[in-house]
Amino acid sequence: MENHTQHQADDKQVFRVQGFTCTNCAGIFEKNVKNLPGVKDAQVNFGASKITVFGHTTVADLEKAGAFESLKVTPEKERVIEKKEPFWKENGNVILSFILLIAGYALGKQFGEESLFSSVAYGAAIVLGGYELFIKGIKNLFRFQFDMNVLMTIAVIGAAVIGEWGEGATVVILFAISEVLERYSMEKARQSIRSLMDIAPKEALIRRDGTEVMVGADDIQVGDIMIVKPGQKLAMDGVVVKGSSTVNQAAITGESIPVSKAIDDEVFAGTLNEEGLLEIRVTKTVEDTTISKIIHLVEEAQAEKAPSQALVDRFAKYYTPAIMITAILLAIIPPLVIGGNWGEWIYRGLALLVVGCPCALVISTPVSIVTAIGNAAKRGVLIKGGIHLEEAGRISAVAFDKTGTLTRGVPQVTDLVTFGENELEILKIASILEKGSQHPLASAILRKAEEGNVDFKADAEEFSSITGKGVKGRIGEQLYFIGSPKLFAELHASMESQAEIRIDELQKQGKTVMVLGTETSVLALIAVADEVRDSSKDVIRHLHELGIKKTIMLTGDNKATAEAIGNRLGIAEVKAELLPQDKLEFIKTLRTQYGNVAMVGDGVNDAPALAASTVGIAMGGAGTDTALETADIALMGDDLSKLPYTMSLSRKTLKIIKQNITFSLGIKVLALLLIVPGWLTLWMAIFADMGATLIVTLNSLRLLRVHQGK
Repeated sequence: MENHTQHQADDKQVFRVQGFTCTNCAGIFEKNVKNLPGVKDAQVNFGASKITVFGHTTVADLEKAGAFESLKVTPEKERVIEKKEPFWKENGNVILSFILLIAGYALGKQFGEESLFSSVAYGAAIVLGGYELFIKGIKNLFRFQFDMNVLMTIAVIGAAVIGEWGEGATVVILFAISEVLERYSMEKARQSIRSLMDIAPKEALIRRDGTEVMVGADDIQVGDIMIVKPGQKLAMDGVVVKGSSTVNQAAITGESIPVSKAIDDEVFAGTLNEEGLLEIRVTKTVEDTTISKIIHLVEEAQAEKAPSQALVDRFAKYYTPAIMITAILLAIIPPLVIGGNWGEWIYRGLALLVVGCPCALVISTPVSIVTAIGNAAKRGVLIKGGIHLEEAGRISAVAFDKTGTLTRGVPQVTDLVTFGENELEILKIASILEKGSQHPLASAILRKAEEGNVDFKADAEEFSSITGKGVKGRIGEQLYFIGSPKLFAELHASMESQAEIRIDELQKQGKTVMVLGTETSVLALIAVADEVRDSSKDVIRHLHELGIKKTIMLTGDNKATAEAIGNRLGIAEVKAELLPQDKLEFIKTLRTQYGNVAMVGDGVNDAPALAASTVGIAMGGAGTDTALETADIALMGDDLSKLPYTMSLSRKTLKIIKQNITFSLGIKVLALLLIVPGWLTLWMAIFADMGATLIVTLNSLRLLRVHQGK
């Protein structure tokens, strides 16, 4: 704890790093930075290509610490313009080295395998294609950091010493080619974050003191008026103060249908203004905008190790030294004990070194996690860590909060049953009575009256509230009551049978019924219901198709209403009349029955239940900080249809991680078995290792293709 507080007090600097090729190199860089003078601690985020430094250091010092990988370091705030070199220029040495390898092979055919010509060509290919590898390898060997570069350097030099020049050159080329491909695929995985960063413009047209000027996003202040023309993107979060338009919010919420925005509506940086001119009062500074929060959360999420990654890392820590020791023993013991041929056994030892490298295994999990989280962020789903991604893939029961999640959370008048009275007159009386009420059902009646252009400006006299039952007031000469059926049962000693039958029917449909009447008669019934979201039924069906064993709806509503909605949606179980603490208890019970339980809520009143579930999923994303903070996963578009996508992405990720681990270990075992009869050649060993790394990476990139509806 003390250490953590210490970090808070220290200066924290964040830098972007270009040039990471593997998790191992990132680990070495982190270690080197920690040893720099003035640095108290450092953390590398491989997925986002960043390093956080606690203490004081300079870019030059950091680049010195990363010189073994020729890393480029820039402060996080600085915009990096990456110069793309043409492929042939960037990888010229690999291409030349490959040509020399073919020349060596041709000369060998012409003048014999052992000829000086072919050996010189092979030697040149080794030096040209592998000098960077050797420099890193020799440096790390002296530091006792046994990574891939060390294993390769020993193998290639060993091959040259025992006269296997052709093999040595083939190993170097294959290694160089695989490095190029690995770098490319890792870039592809990181691209999803980079595209998020480029969403919001870096400057905006701001009106200050009556003049309009272009201002850089970093210099825009809260309260500034930002002018956004049609077809332009918004640079900052804010509130519309003038104009109306439709805004495409796909970048933030993943929803493709543009949303109408008028005065007082909230808008977000990175969204696209479609048709009208908007004037927006800026409400957040550039680092606090919703898109900045999303990027920050996604990058943090990618740095957090998933359980299977932590397991693999622990395994690799002991595995690499064990392979090195075994390789040395394999090269020395047979010649000494059974008088074997030194050249042959050294060759086998070198093959074991190469094939034993755990590259594919180490990269199997992080690439999958980085890709999946990046893909989700682009589609409006924020997954706050590898651990939550893995857990979501194992969910067997899903609990839903009803209001605002399965339903819209906005009550609507669905039926108006009058007994001989004019509908508009009834609406007028009801609206005048309900005008002063704070009850959500009252707002539904007022909305209905506004839609019908009913004039309810008059006020009721002798207005008073009847606690928990309704309200009464005098309009003109008549005293009216509006409230629950219970209130009228008390007023009239019994309800008219016709009204009672209708009330019963409406309640069975899941509607809340209010009665309007006088002391002597019932004039009308007003039924109100919280509208079910269009997507809810499909979402529940999809989840059952995905193999979720149980779906449960939790609500504070009465049983009849809750069950009517539950039946309509096809939910397996309904729990009604629950208080927030009851929801929490129920989630705990569910966890004992089903193990992994997801809770889907709106992130405000469901915070305790979200925290108690295995995976808390919040609705209402953009603009609601509570959802971003309390949940493990946030659905940014307030759109439940993203839930099946999230579940299938998580399951696919788990499947791909398992495939990757099984495949990379399987290849290793197979190659190690080939060493026994001496069938494993050096180039086969590197091919097995590099092939495995590439297949694992490409397999992970399939996660970029998971989308809604899959």
